[in-house]
Amino acid sequence: MERTDLRRIGIAVVAIAAVFAGGTAGFALLLHESWHDALYRTAVTATLTGLDSTPRGTGAEFLTIGIALAGVAIFGYLAAGALEAIANEVAGEKRKARHRHRMIDQLKDHFIICGYGRVGRRAAEEFEIAGQPYVVLDFSPDAIAKAKERGVNYIEGSGSEDGDLMRAGVDRAKGLLASADSDAENLYITLSARARCPELTIVARASDAEAERKLRLAGADRIVRPYSAAGIEMAKLALKPQVAAFLELVSTHAGPDLRFEEIEVHGDCPQAGHTIRELAIRRETGAVVIAVRKPDGSFDVTPSPDRRIEVGDVVIAIGTEPELRSLEDLFATRTVGV
Repeated sequence: MERTDLRRIGIAVVAIAAVFAGGTAGFALLLHESWHDALYRTAVTATLTGLDSTPRGTGAEFLTIGIALAGVAIFGYLAAGALEAIANEVAGEKRKARHRHRMIDQLKDHFIICGYGRVGRRAAEEFEIAGQPYVVLDFSPDAIAKAKERGVNYIEGSGSEDGDLMRAGVDRAKGLLASADSDAENLYITLSARARCPELTIVARASDAEAERKLRLAGADRIVRPYSAAGIEMAKLALKPQVAAFLELVSTHAGPDLRFEEIEVHGDCPQAGHTIRELAIRRETGAVVIAVRKPDGSFDVTPSPDRRIEVGDVVIAIGTEPELRSLEDLFATRTVGV
């Protein structure tokens, strides 16, 4: 509650106390009533609920008029404060909405999370830890309430609507997560996003194999089946707990040190065409190259030092954040001035 509202309430309380005290004392003296009866007469007069009985005498009549007018004034004062508070709240929400939309309009290479349920919120937490900007797109009141509570950028709408996708900046986005609870909704989201942006990376949630097949046909790049993944993870933890613990350490941004990173080699990268040995990646950066994804989609796992890094390859490495930043700098494109 703002200071102005507290001050208004304080003034009203003091005014009410003064009216009740003065009215009770006045009726008790003028009408020779008991303090209880005088307080009751003051209450019904000030609250405009009526008169207990017609007051006798000019003084009592004027006191009754004064108390009634004071009650009207206090009620009007409080009503004006309530209307002002409501207007300020509405105006504040509109300002917040305009600010949020301006921030979304400025985003680039962000992710759109279509479906802010448990899966979507967990993905959002990983994005936040990684410092990756994102926008929530959902129409569920519960999801919108959660987004407001956490202070994230959100659009109230559906990922299956082109207009809502455009408001979320799909044409500038790096990727999209179709994480709604419904397979049908995720299918429509994937179709809409793929039709709008053919190059967009789309990761979709599926409940079973049939939904996974349809989502792939709709254009999803990756499919996640939470229940199946949970079963596989439990089996890994039981069969190979240390391997599972290591993979969990390096596959989540909540881990203390190690990270995975992928770096695409572009045509203007000066390191393209050199071998891992020639680049001395481990010595220069400290990161370790564990795989290279070829342009045809196949992987060269545990590549030899004589593996040549070509344009279009994606280098997958493991290391600490400083080591991976050094690796990114190593493969950064160079602009030559004239």
